[in-house]
Amino acid sequence: QFHPSRSLLRMAPSKKDKKKGRSAMKEVVTREYTIHLHKRVHGIAFKKRAPRAVKEIRKFATKTMGTSDVRVDVQLNKHIWSRGIRNVPCRVRVKLERKRNEDEDAAN
Repeated sequence: QFHPSRSLLRMAPSKKDKKKGRSAMKEVVTREYTIHLHKRVHGIAFKKRAPRAVKEIRKFATKTMGTSDVRVDVQLNKHIWSRGIRNVPCRVRVKLERKRNEDEDAAN
């Protein structure tokens, strides 16, 4: 059984702050949000609703967490698409995590 509160978005810290020490944006944090998808896909063509919902979740995560590296969890993606391309859930409860990127060649 899928539960929306357990869906994850994992992201790396933003590139904006390049000061000495650790800034607030570089901190590792986890927060829960309810994203109102209905108002974000209102007026969108039926065949574009689920893809637009995923893009809107990415946009929301980028804005709230201040990072460009956003990864949507498989469970969250399946939950959005669970009712088909047209009938996107009205609201989705998500857990956003900002993590450190361990890759040496990564920008973040």
